[in-house]
Amino acid sequence: MHVLPREKQVRTIAALTEGMSIRATERLVDVHRDTVASLGLRVGEGCTRLLDAMMRDLHVGVLELDEQWQFIGKKQKRVTEDDSEEMGDTWLWVALDATSKAVVAFVVGKRSSEQALELALQLRGRILNRPQVTADGFPAYPAALDYAFGTELDFAQVVKTFAAAPGNDAAHRYSPGRVIGVETNVVCGSPDPNKISTSFVERFNLTTRMQQRRFTRLSNGFSKRLRPHAAAVGLHMGWYNLCRVHETTRVTPAMALRVTDHIWTIGELVDAALGAPVPPPLPRPGQQSFAGMSAARAKKGDSSGSDMRRPRLTVLKGGRK
Repeated sequence: MHVLPREKQVRTIAALTEGMSIRATERLVDVHRDTVASLGLRVGEGCTRLLDAMMRDLHVGVLELDEQWQFIGKKQKRVTEDDSEEMGDTWLWVALDATSKAVVAFVVGKRSSEQALELALQLRGRILNRPQVTADGFPAYPAALDYAFGTELDFAQVVKTFAAAPGNDAAHRYSPGRVIGVETNVVCGSPDPNKISTSFVERFNLTTRMQQRRFTRLSNGFSKRLRPHAAAVGLHMGWYNLCRVHETTRVTPAMALRVTDHIWTIGELVDAALGAPVPPPLPRPGQQSFAGMSAARAKKGDSSGSDMRRPRLTVLKGGRK
């Protein structure tokens, strides 16, 4: 069986992390596009396993949550009944540490209460202390975070109101709407008003679109299947957390979060990802299904009521120093 030399593996992954498409990488490193795609898939899935194992027992003060839109195969309005469920709009859910700028948890999937819950449960399993969390106005967040954290959370939402830009030319059609109002809602706990923001995670969304070709707007580089798309996200997160020096902290996000002590090279990332085993499951707050909550409360994000039975949580001392 032919194995791509390590030097070409590193060059291939380096090109993908710098926002190049598969075909452009093929021309640059002289590796067939099928081999580029196969290597990207294996390294990307390995990065997801690697980060799952590394991002545990954390102390995180302030978290920002957001969802970033992209699509698989075609946009949602083009999806037909004959298409698979993975086709159409898909979202990258991100939880960013506002201090270290590290991505603590991420989920790829639809924009639904189930994905919001998965992100919340990942955070609960990775963080030891009581964090302050800020999210946008998506209504599933309050119920999901309440289910995962209970009262061990300071949580607020930033709800922005947009107005469409006038005009139908390209400069206006593909530009974000103008913000005409911002409302801050404290959902639970006592969050610091000065730290209620989603600015850092929104800036991270730009980094994703700049560094991952699959997220580039108005191009044909979008993902055609969900599995390679999720792997590309995993590769991006591994590179961002472990290899990329952040301009604010002057170290990589993983170093600022103290889960590693040096800047990783692309070669280290490739070796670690290809050899990464499946980590043990994250601890969960309980076995009761989130589906036990009423659909109305999950949709509205109402975390009140007594029908949500949750085992008592204990916040452990310790973690990464």
